[in-house]
Amino acid sequence: MGIRNLKPITPGTRFYSVDDFSDITTGKPYKKLLVPLKKSGGRNNTGRITSRHRGGGSKRMYRIIDFKRDKINIPAKVETIEYDPNRTARIALIKYQDGEIRYILAPDKIKVGDEIIASPSAEYKDGNALPLKNIPVGLFIHNIELKHGKGGQLARSAGVNCQLLAVEGKYAHIKMPSGEIRMVNNNCYATIGTVSNTEHNNILWGKAGRLRWKGIRPQSRGMVMNPVDHPMGGGEGASKSGGGRQHPESPWGKYAKGLKTRKPKNKSNKYIVRRRNKK
Repeated sequence: MGIRNLKPITPGTRFYSVDDFSDITTGKPYKKLLVPLKKSGGRNNTGRITSRHRGGGSKRMYRIIDFKRDKINIPAKVETIEYDPNRTARIALIKYQDGEIRYILAPDKIKVGDEIIASPSAEYKDGNALPLKNIPVGLFIHNIELKHGKGGQLARSAGVNCQLLAVEGKYAHIKMPSGEIRMVNNNCYATIGTVSNTEHNNILWGKAGRLRWKGIRPQSRGMVMNPVDHPMGGGEGASKSGGGRQHPESPWGKYAKGLKTRKPKNKSNKYIVRRRNKK
């Protein structure tokens, strides 16, 4: 893929860049793998806003993605590389030898006509899925399971990957995109390669309207609110809560910078070898 910068003929296009979609091979999705997607607008089942700054946006249909890759030892051929409005990565439509058609996350540099497979004895090439214990140390992987058979949960965004550092006993040590090193059961499946659409982070949205299309509503700084609406609101002029100096807080009074929010007794702590903020 590549990025196309628009000419600054209007204020909205001055810092505006778009994907050139050169890696997309079709403009029409496979209808049998589409389901309606209902938007919540950030509301829960009682109608109260639990996730702020959400609402509106373009209508979408959800593409059913196969994160499990559970058709073992059955080769599949890549039919198309498609755009998915629900995620940053590209998706690939694959057709198995038995005739079944599924969507998967498209690895980077995969092409139409390539053959991929999910198998413990698969070749070490991009798009093939293997158990972690069968993958050579040092390879980059994505779509990694945390529980065997549940489906990939780690490294699914555009351009990301994890690195397999070691396999010791029944656990594999994986370096996450954040720098964290954690243990995952070595029976869990992962896909070799990097997720597609690697240039996504370089796109400049350029104007507020593009984020409205994505369903992101505007947000106001706490300092410009009234005291009844935010702990940092109020005061004469631009002040930190009535002229005093205080640490930035969330609307619910929690420190917004530096406060550790992870539970000290989190059950998954035992699987973390090195935290992301350790050097």
